[in-house]
Amino acid sequence: MRVLVTGGAGFLGSHLCDRLLGDGHEVIALDNLYTGQKRNIAHLLGRSDFEFVRHDVVEPILLEVDWVFNLACPASPIHYQYNPVKTVKTSVMGALNMLGLAKRVRARILQASTSEVYGDPQMHPQREDYWGHVNPIGLRSCYDEGKRVAETLMMDYHRQNGVDTRIVRIFNTFGPRMAVGDGRVISNFIAQALRGEALTVYGDGTQTRSFCYVDDLIEGIVRLMQYEGEGCHEPMNVGTSDERSMNDVVRCVGEIVGRKLEVETRPLPVDDPVRRRPDTARAKQLLGWAPHTPFEDGLRHTVAYFRSLESTRCGGAADRAGPSLAGG
Repeated sequence: MRVLVTGGAGFLGSHLCDRLLGDGHEVIALDNLYTGQKRNIAHLLGRSDFEFVRHDVVEPILLEVDWVFNLACPASPIHYQYNPVKTVKTSVMGALNMLGLAKRVRARILQASTSEVYGDPQMHPQREDYWGHVNPIGLRSCYDEGKRVAETLMMDYHRQNGVDTRIVRIFNTFGPRMAVGDGRVISNFIAQALRGEALTVYGDGTQTRSFCYVDDLIEGIVRLMQYEGEGCHEPMNVGTSDERSMNDVVRCVGEIVGRKLEVETRPLPVDDPVRRRPDTARAKQLLGWAPHTPFEDGLRHTVAYFRSLESTRCGGAADRAGPSLAGG
């Protein structure tokens, strides 16, 4: 098939492009390179079955495709809070434009949503039928509410126009090709550790996230896109039940980089969720999917990638400024 991946030069998008090409599809990667990086897809640029288009999903585009994976949106707090209006427009206008494209060419479309739609959850673990606990006017709301509206649009286009939609709620994901200065906890901890700096921990370090390795996440996304059974249009959690505190992540990073790490604590940011773990029973039952990469193994792969980056060793203003949040 001919497949469009918006955000195709990003962390998740580039891995998805690799997987789709490996499955024999033709892939168009669309990205405005706001947070995506060409180096993530440099190894694909010479292939006849791969095309890169520099384009912003806020603007319409006409393409002929069979599948659309709509992943375009900055996903880390330091990026999505930099220009919150643009973040909302990317989620809402991007979804509208991609849904319009899918409707016109009768393509199947998957929306990359997020665990952030649950906000600071009052249900633990979080099931898909939980409506969430989101501050609609907070600093994080540009991302949280933008994704919630994107889900609304997906469901309404399906109900009103018969568009073949899928919605995946992605929980914290990590692995090679994460950006060094993107403000997410795994990338910040590793970059700081490799530079010999103290690790910035917000709060007392007992807040938790469930970190899924990127290869497992991509497998879940592809299976959801392929799934045609009951409930295929409803949102589906994809993530791991391996819930880790920030203090435990610090310990694991220290063991892998091979040195004792110092910690610098700062106040917990406003509206930062205290606990986060998905209920993935639906994914297991309907898709036969479960993550299989142990956290420590995925962390070793990620550390090896960061060691290979000159930017990690040199550091930069953006790398040093970002908060160690655990954005989805």
